[in-house]
Amino acid sequence: MMEEKEMPLHIAHIIGKWVGGGVEAVVMNYYRHIDHKKIQFDFICDSDSTNIPYDEIEKLGGKVILISPYQHIFSYLKELKIVLKEGKYSIIHSHINALSVFPLYAAKSVGVPIRIAHSHSTTNKKEWKKNLLKQILKPFSKIYATDYICCSELAGRWLFGDKAYDKGEVYLLNNAIDLEKFAYDENVRKAKRKELKISDDTLVIGHIGRFVAQKNHTFLIDIFNELHKQNKNSLLLLAGQGPLIDEIKNKVNDLNLTETVKFLGQRNDANELYQVFDVFLLPSLYEGLPVVGVEAQAAGCLSILSDDMTKETKVLNSTKFISLNQNASFWANKILSSHKKFVRKNSLKEMTNNNFNIKKEAQKLEDKYLNEVN
Repeated sequence: MMEEKEMPLHIAHIIGKWVGGGVEAVVMNYYRHIDHKKIQFDFICDSDSTNIPYDEIEKLGGKVILISPYQHIFSYLKELKIVLKEGKYSIIHSHINALSVFPLYAAKSVGVPIRIAHSHSTTNKKEWKKNLLKQILKPFSKIYATDYICCSELAGRWLFGDKAYDKGEVYLLNNAIDLEKFAYDENVRKAKRKELKISDDTLVIGHIGRFVAQKNHTFLIDIFNELHKQNKNSLLLLAGQGPLIDEIKNKVNDLNLTETVKFLGQRNDANELYQVFDVFLLPSLYEGLPVVGVEAQAAGCLSILSDDMTKETKVLNSTKFISLNQNASFWANKILSSHKKFVRKNSLKEMTNNNFNIKKEAQKLEDKYLNEVN
């Protein structure tokens, strides 16, 4: 008699809107590195998503299921219940922070036994309208979840509370990456600079992120404006897309910086762009644990971050936090003085020691899933 082939465990991942942001990058990093013979991901996304990598997901054996956007909450819940019922899932893993209450409720109502809420983010006072919904939904985040996961202590405490975090009820899953892919390489740096027509001695400030209020591009441009006054041989590279891009382009134009600020659009060569950067700048209003911060440090960049994010983001000694209460010229001076003393080196060992190596971390997540169902 032929031995029955064991089927992989299918897990429903609730992504919300797939727009090429950090959360999607994290989930895909884990998906690429788990054992697909044991585990498969089904990605449940809003139908108005814009950047889903269908080909790669299909190639890895997964599938994408589109449902109504969560703004149409009744259609969303109705369609999601049908998908979860038909898929006979034993695990649902939701990545939409405080909004996870909705898919987890749907999952419970159709009998999905293991329901994971994953906190990827926090909030900031400046985005109060957006945060109002988050604050209202936050107390409900644990009601339908059986398991809690976070990307950092800050994100875990924010969504699930200090009590749950201190009791060890929240599993910390790092925003790990493929470190070898991002490791500093002088040859790649030279070749990529040549491709982008940037001379070797130009000071390149880089940023990768969606053009949304959270990423604070307005202030980022102010910082570069101050820095450029002091160092004319400097360039700002902005990768990403988003609703505020035109507003930022207008600002660049108004400050006469069009020659020295380059908009690179949505990219799939981020690992090479980090090699080009001398300084990675992330003055976000809030973050959970930004995957771009991990990638930049993996590439050995001097990383300058706002202090409105978890301190676990800092892995390398050279990485600096600055308060958003400081003005743009303070930031510019700090960048220039830090860069003068900075020596770039391969950071693979330090990043691995801090649990940011996806090869090791994906194995842990795999074990967690399998332990849950066995």
